[in-house]
Amino acid sequence: MTPPHELQAALNRLLGDARLAATPLPGTELQLWLIDAANMDRAFSPEETRRILEEPPYWCFCWASGLILARWLAEHPHWVHGKRVLDFGAGSGVAAIAAAKAGALEVVACDLDPLALQACRANAELNGVELSYSADFFTEADRFDLIIVADVLYDRANLPLLDQFLSRGRQALVADSRVRDFRHRLYSRLAVLEACTWPDLAEPAEFCQVSLYHAQRA
Repeated sequence: MTPPHELQAALNRLLGDARLAATPLPGTELQLWLIDAANMDRAFSPEETRRILEEPPYWCFCWASGLILARWLAEHPHWVHGKRVLDFGAGSGVAAIAAAKAGALEVVACDLDPLALQACRANAELNGVELSYSADFFTEADRFDLIIVADVLYDRANLPLLDQFLSRGRQALVADSRVRDFRHRLYSRLAVLEACTWPDLAEPAEFCQVSLYHAQRA
């Protein structure tokens, strides 16, 4: 299977010998175009490290929180079945694709990064689902039943988004493994589940503990 040309070219600009591979996700029926795990076995040069830090290729990993959210929707399809869903900060599109597989009426994959939206398109095709796409959450109308979110709270500056999610959706479902003092008057924790980023980045064990939070518009 040949990787999508534009995504492969973008990855090669960062890591010259890196390859994308259609990768099955553990504990799911999904697969994504992800960086080949074999590329993670070597040390990166200083120049490669600089490029990765300046332009992180979030879209070629399935982060732990996204994997947990995808598994959750597959196991609890009533969250999305027959509903209009927006995946905020979609990245690879894993949660959006899981929502579509679980019977959502409509799924919008939303991400500021054009490469992420290309990855979402390629991964949707790989999994045989149709998504819609958006580059700007704040241009979307208040018409969604559920906003799904994974791995966007790594920067505490993003915490105010927790309120904004409910400006476009009646409910929000947020997966996070980074914020240890998560407190918000509208959000309650549903579960704490375990997964690792794929391919495995050997992250600290604490980042493999993913909390799921739910909020409903007052």
